[in-house]
Amino acid sequence: MACFIRRRLLLEEVHSGQLFFEYLLVVSLRKKRNEEGYEPHITYQFPKREVMGRLQREEEEKCMKAAHLFCFPEGINWAPLTEYKSETFSFVLTEVDGSRRNGYCRRLLPAGRGARVPEAYCIISRVACFGLFSKIFDEVEKRRQISKAMIYPFMQSLAENTVTVTSFIPDAGTEIISLTRPAESWLEHVDFRTLFRCLNDDEVLMVFAATVMERQIIFISEELSTLSQVLHAVAALLYPFVWQHTFISIVPTVLIDVCAAPTPFLLGVQKSLLEQLTDHSDLMIVDLSPGAETKFITRMGDEESLLPAKLKEELLSRLSARKRDASTEELNRLVSEAFLSVFVRSVGHFSQHFRRSGNSRRFHKKSFLKAVQHKSHVDFVKLFIQTQMFDLFIQEEETQANPNAFFHRKVLEYHERKKKEKTKAGWV
Repeated sequence: MACFIRRRLLLEEVHSGQLFFEYLLVVSLRKKRNEEGYEPHITYQFPKREVMGRLQREEEEKCMKAAHLFCFPEGINWAPLTEYKSETFSFVLTEVDGSRRNGYCRRLLPAGRGARVPEAYCIISRVACFGLFSKIFDEVEKRRQISKAMIYPFMQSLAENTVTVTSFIPDAGTEIISLTRPAESWLEHVDFRTLFRCLNDDEVLMVFAATVMERQIIFISEELSTLSQVLHAVAALLYPFVWQHTFISIVPTVLIDVCAAPTPFLLGVQKSLLEQLTDHSDLMIVDLSPGAETKFITRMGDEESLLPAKLKEELLSRLSARKRDASTEELNRLVSEAFLSVFVRSVGHFSQHFRRSGNSRRFHKKSFLKAVQHKSHVDFVKLFIQTQMFDLFIQEEETQANPNAFFHRKVLEYHERKKKEKTKAGWV
């Protein structure tokens, strides 16, 4: 009799009308002909090419090139191994229109005897949820150890039903897996634990200040998973604003020249490539390596003074309240709300400075600046409103119906709390 096992993965139903994932690939390394080194190639893909339409095949070709680059960003210099610690990391593919797709990758040593080269599983999806796909990789990896043929029915079930999946594994029985996602959508891709393991609170604040000012920032680490987790965590600190410039969580060797671009960027670079970063001027380079003598290989030097002193003090106080045994969800909530408070207090009054002009709304920057509540915030706000992320945020507010409802609610809660404090103190 078949044994039924019901398990719940830490995930939720995908938004209506949105594909759960676009591709699953298995990328392996094979020895180059008549040359030294290895080159990646696709040994398995879902959906299979013959069931794709023309447009999907064109998308697939782009996806294959990206998978080659990002699943093995080190390039061709590989050698067979007997031991290899499996790691999960992610990357972002930016389309011509600015839309983004997420790549999730797990790299491991395939089952077998003797020395062999790693292989990678890669999922391409418009859904941003690192935890969700990490759990799915656990399931794919389990089936791959038995037979590659077992991957297809599992992924087919996911493609057809993104809420519950029934899957049979020999000797384990039939599993019914429920998929749920985190409540706060901007935290779906984030685990702040790695960021705060690599940097202390003051160092995180300096990185945050440089990111808010849209500077050129490079993170250095030997581990791909550390790079991807830290870069996504840093980007999440900006909520409700969104990083609008170059974002590459793991820069492949062949794309290292992007580090010399004149525009703002957030880049993750493996430590073995550090010597190739020749021009350090105007860069913040952050070394995430354990035991690094200095975390900042180079920086502009003003990062400690960019945030208003009072906001910085309150932010550090809120961060100090986190507990060592906090769950990922608890840590994410505390950290995200601490950094969100910076924007609530400094620019949260923005909604009061829109004016109707015919059928459109227009933001009045001058009146907004004059209304900054604390004079100590003015210099920070003047710099921040010049950024592209602020411009795009205001454009959304001008053209869309309540696009940042959660932020509006937090601003309202702040003002109501201040009113109660004044009433209690007898000021009103």
